[in-house]
Amino acid sequence: MTTAKMNMAELETFLHAEFPQAFTAGDISIESADGATCLLRQRYSDRMLRPGGTVSGPTLMALADLAMYVVLLSAIGPVGLAVTTNLNINFLRKGQPGQDVLAAARLLKLGKRLAVGEVSLLSGTSADPIAHVTATYSIPNA
Repeated sequence: MTTAKMNMAELETFLHAEFPQAFTAGDISIESADGATCLLRQRYSDRMLRPGGTVSGPTLMALADLAMYVVLLSAIGPVGLAVTTNLNINFLRKGQPGQDVLAAARLLKLGKRLAVGEVSLLSGTSADPIAHVTATYSIPNA
């Protein structure tokens, strides 16, 4: 069983202070984080849409990257300089307008210098993912 190094309140406080450009707009919330998994919700806004009425790729990539960052911080603690070294996304189906987007992240491997994880992006209440992401983060020396 994994023990979280940061709880949800600590994660939110840290992100508001250290990463305000991504977290202080109030449209993204952390629904759970336990050191191995996390769930983020991005509340629907028309700003998320691209022409054709689907949720845009940049919206999905940014949410997935933030979910990976949150699950990693929950596992290792407040290491602000952990950074993405690779992110691969497969768009599977259209994200529906009017629906929140959920990002369910989980760590696959956590080493001393690298962490690998995956994120499933979901639209509203559908169980079918709209995108699947794998990501690698670099963890700096302590």
